[in-house]
Amino acid sequence: MFVALEPRRLHRQVADQIRSLIEAGELGHGAKLPAERDLAERFAVSRPTIREALIVLEVEGYIQIRMGSGIYVSQRPTHPRQVLPVDDNDSPFEILQARSIIEGAIAEEAARVATAEGVQRLDDCLLHMEKAIGDPADMLVQDRAFHTAITDIIGNATLHRFTGQIFDRRMTPYFERLASHFEGPKTWRLALEEHRVIRDAIAKNDMAGARDAMRRHLTQSQKRFSESFGEEL
Repeated sequence: MFVALEPRRLHRQVADQIRSLIEAGELGHGAKLPAERDLAERFAVSRPTIREALIVLEVEGYIQIRMGSGIYVSQRPTHPRQVLPVDDNDSPFEILQARSIIEGAIAEEAARVATAEGVQRLDDCLLHMEKAIGDPADMLVQDRAFHTAITDIIGNATLHRFTGQIFDRRMTPYFERLASHFEGPKTWRLALEEHRVIRDAIAKNDMAGARDAMRRHLTQSQKRFSESFGEEL
């Protein structure tokens, strides 16, 4: 039923195959898809690739992801559903990987030139983040503010704009749906603690420490989004 894929636009290819099977009736309404692990083996791709393909199909309305239960085919439409456009070069996991590489270097430079004023701005951001836990929309605003405040320590307007723009790449239906399954007060508290480690390294002018702390934070973010949907428990 499923065919192994070539390593190009993988999550789109996975989504296209599953969508075709649903539209052809080979996967009927209410059918439960294999677990992520099994799909990854059948398509010969990574589990994050499967994760992204499933999120695309959920946003389009072809499937429902039920945490702790599994992945189910939604009722077939009486007319073809619109397939939402996807930027193949901006998948959620690739965005986080890019941020890890780029913002790690930014944090390193910020640590080199950090002043008491710049560190105070980070402290203010952390205070706002702590107060925002429980309010997903405000938490994203405060999270963005912390990361751009690091670039402000360097004093480079281009880096500030770039950091904000790459952060805003998560404001898509796909990233938002992925986050809806895995983000909550618990994960935001973990992220807050990771931000504090970054702040402390910058305050100490610890360049390597700041770089590594930023990369750890964004790597942990990827891992949090890679947790099982729960059907394998």
